[in-house]
Amino acid sequence: MGEWSWPSEAQLNGIRQTVSEMAGRGIEDVRVVVSPYRICPLGAHIDHQGGTVSAMTINKGILLGFVPSGDTQVILRSGQFKGEARFRVDEVQCPRKNANDASEIEIDEDCDWGSYARGALYALQSRQNSLVQGIIGYIIGPEGMDSSGLSSSAAVGVAYLMALETANNLAVSPEENIEYDRLIENEFWGLRNGILDQSAILLSSYGCLLCMNCKTKEHKLIHPPKLGENHETEWQQAYKILLAFSGLKHNLTVNPGYNRRVAECQEAAAVLLHASGDGAAEPLLSNVEPEAYQTHKHILEPNLAKRAEHYFSENMRVSKGFKAWASGRFEDFGTLISESGLSSIQNYECGSEPLIQLRQILLRAPGVFGARFSGAGFRGCCVALVDTDHAAEAATFVREEYKKVQPELASLLNPDTAVMICEAGDSARVI
Repeated sequence: MGEWSWPSEAQLNGIRQTVSEMAGRGIEDVRVVVSPYRICPLGAHIDHQGGTVSAMTINKGILLGFVPSGDTQVILRSGQFKGEARFRVDEVQCPRKNANDASEIEIDEDCDWGSYARGALYALQSRQNSLVQGIIGYIIGPEGMDSSGLSSSAAVGVAYLMALETANNLAVSPEENIEYDRLIENEFWGLRNGILDQSAILLSSYGCLLCMNCKTKEHKLIHPPKLGENHETEWQQAYKILLAFSGLKHNLTVNPGYNRRVAECQEAAAVLLHASGDGAAEPLLSNVEPEAYQTHKHILEPNLAKRAEHYFSENMRVSKGFKAWASGRFEDFGTLISESGLSSIQNYECGSEPLIQLRQILLRAPGVFGARFSGAGFRGCCVALVDTDHAAEAATFVREEYKKVQPELASLLNPDTAVMICEAGDSARVI
């Protein structure tokens, strides 16, 4: 278990065998990108405003086996979707329609699942990287966890970036890949999100909490406390990560709710900055001093007031959370997670009825320290921090209780993966 519980040797060998057969190459030639999913315990919905966020990866995610193709061809197969994706690295890639365009058509992943690979090529091309080598690859993620709110899209984008870079002998830093993946999300797909997801995937370290200032891009890793000679074993035994899935799936690039909330935050920032005599500053809530917010918040329209209240209260919760984590006060950290979840519902006004119900069930489950939505809150799952000794009992409780309130959605879920017990993960890497 622990750091290298995922991927297993059996998983790696299976992927290597598949790519070997696709490419007619030896198994020893196959590399594998390990790109983990992430959770954001605290710092919900503030990264796009330059707020400070927390994140960590889990021991689940995307695996992409690949070999250089020997020419410019890219040939990809998927463990989840049908068919092959084929294109060339010397083809110029163009952005998809902006997500605010009313004519936008929802992505059919069964037909268009290879578009994130094209997005990775677009990002690399946009910074004048010369790619002459394609890849032959096979990509697979854990069953039931796509469209889950765990940043599967960023994990996929990072995986393709790292594979193309490796095949073309490009030396790229994690910070550069954060920018490349932002280009995939913001420019190629038109999603107005921040840099939290890709930062977590690329900068995390096993068992640490990533602290990321999304305005300055500065980050640090907060280690769990050293409780004794076996401190690593002790903190592993202190908590697990519980993921409970709702059965709701919706692509953020076609959900106007996400981009609308971002615009409302910027509008609130513009009003506050103007009132404080700093109207020339970029309209981001991180550019508003907390004192100026307290002085002028009464002039905000109700919706804008709620968005601003979420931003400033969430920033405070993040600060408190870092101290709790560093001290090993996981119950206090969990309380802050729950407060974050409540503010996301009341102030940021995200979350469908099934997700709100699922969160309430988690908060009643034995051993749960705290719970909130994972991701934007419009679909996907909830994440909870749970006492290790009660994790299995809590998972059973949540599974059974959710069936009672959402029998139709629960029937869409695989009982074996409807609620998952996870551990902390590591950063993305090529092995």
